[in-house]
Amino acid sequence: MKADEFDTKFDNGEDITNFLDLSQASHPGYEQARIDVDVPIWMLDALDQEAKRLGVTRQAIIKVWLADRLAALSH
Repeated sequence: MKADEFDTKFDNGEDITNFLDLSQASHPGYEQARIDVDVPIWMLDALDQEAKRLGVTRQAIIKVWLADRLAALSH
């Protein structure tokens, strides 16, 4: 497929994923990094309680809360 045909399909809102090799795709800046954070037991218990209430994992709630806080700082 020529580039102009590809561009036309994209511009028309057609699904172009069949024409892409996504095996090496990445989203720069969104690579994962592992960190260790020491927190008091009461904080861990509160996190677990809220995560359970929301039906998500502890890690998920930490990520969402961190993202919310960082987004608020950038405004």
